[in-house]
Amino acid sequence: MNVAVETSAMSRARQREVAEALRAFLPSPSVLSDREVLKPYECDGLSAYRRVPMVVALPESEEQVRMVLKTCHEMRVPVVARGAGTGLSGGALPLADGVLLSLAKFMRILAIDPVARTARVQPGVRNLAISEAAEPYGLYYAPDPSSQIACTIGGNIAENAGGVHCLKYGLTVHNIVKLRVLTMDGEALEIGGDGLDAAGYDLLALMTGSEGMLGVITEITVKLLPRPETAQVVMAAFDDIGRAGQAVADIIAAGIVPAGLEMMDKAATHAVEPFVNAGYPLDAEAILLAESDGSAGEVADEIKRIQEVMSASGATRMRTSRDEAERLRFWAGRKAAFPAVGRLTPDYYCMDGTIPRKRLGEVLQGIARMEKKYGLRCANVFHAGDGNLHPLIMYDANDPDQLRRTEEFGAEILELCIRVGGTITGEHGVGIEKINQMCVQFKPAELELFHGVKHAFDEHALLNPGKAVPTLARCAEYSRMHVRGGQLPHPELPRF
Repeated sequence: MNVAVETSAMSRARQREVAEALRAFLPSPSVLSDREVLKPYECDGLSAYRRVPMVVALPESEEQVRMVLKTCHEMRVPVVARGAGTGLSGGALPLADGVLLSLAKFMRILAIDPVARTARVQPGVRNLAISEAAEPYGLYYAPDPSSQIACTIGGNIAENAGGVHCLKYGLTVHNIVKLRVLTMDGEALEIGGDGLDAAGYDLLALMTGSEGMLGVITEITVKLLPRPETAQVVMAAFDDIGRAGQAVADIIAAGIVPAGLEMMDKAATHAVEPFVNAGYPLDAEAILLAESDGSAGEVADEIKRIQEVMSASGATRMRTSRDEAERLRFWAGRKAAFPAVGRLTPDYYCMDGTIPRKRLGEVLQGIARMEKKYGLRCANVFHAGDGNLHPLIMYDANDPDQLRRTEEFGAEILELCIRVGGTITGEHGVGIEKINQMCVQFKPAELELFHGVKHAFDEHALLNPGKAVPTLARCAEYSRMHVRGGQLPHPELPRF
């Protein structure tokens, strides 16, 4: 028997062993091991990288999740937790020798407390479903990622998601109060609490954005906010993208904190307008959307101040939403940017970096130069108020050279973000996508500390291994590749 055949036989034997162990406490239909039913789980929203898992487990109770983790811990089988699979950094990419733990059946809203203004939910609840359930009480959940109709709150916590209103209302970490978490060996932890503060380290913040590497979340308590009395959006057009970037800095410098402050460049508006008919001016080099919410008097005053700042910053024309339908239409265009770009190109690579607001124009000019360097188009949308960039690099994944150039383009954008004083992520997480740039962002001693935290929660490194935090050996190799002018590829990842 040759080595490949022998290895394949051993893999199948291991798969049968693990599947049988899980079927000892899960119904047989909740343990998937046939290749054709495993294929839908081979990637998340970063579809350029795919890997079929060894087994998929579909528990429907916390006790079943505990048993999956405990069994995998005893058998030394790695586990990757998955929500809706809408993540864009490969955080839910499965392992060929591991169990993909789907939390899709955890879809219950357990309780809404309109007095405390909280909701207790399971991790598979969709982001938007929380606001829909809270609406009869005049409340809503503030973080609103563009994928909120599909993404789950568990995934939002794993990546610390934001949304178009995160400037005023914060990211996921600012809008949760309590978590119930299972460690890799099946121990249950209660993290956070109903009070404003608690003794000890802030484990709630540590768990948020930990990308499924420290524990599996089974229950979340989120904050709810009163729906504002009214809201309006100013849409401003600029004939120069640098002026639009300066307008963002000027608004914040004036002491104004809009509910949302978003930017789209010309390529993005040209993609979106035929798709949504939002009313965007197609001759503008960039547009800004600035929203004010609150009482009618507060909104009227803040809108006037925003208009004055934008005019002084070089806006060529402005339009203010006249009613709720028009306000929602303005936002619909921004939230539809990703699917709209998907109509123009076979594939796109959505980056996610954060920079100081005052460097926005400089970074956009840098991205424009990179378009020419790599021969690829890029549309840009931004949570401009907090400097969170989402460049959308357009390419064809069927062309290996285009994918290579896209990866290099994306890496250069992220490393530009670091050079101007920013960071490699704002809300999408690191996953596998940005693991090389973690070597640029952090020093070896800092990465060692991250590995130490991981070891404290997961001694055998079985939860989502190979994601988010690179090994020091990988960083040394990446540094050597940089010297030679190359890029270190993501390891062992099958592509289109």
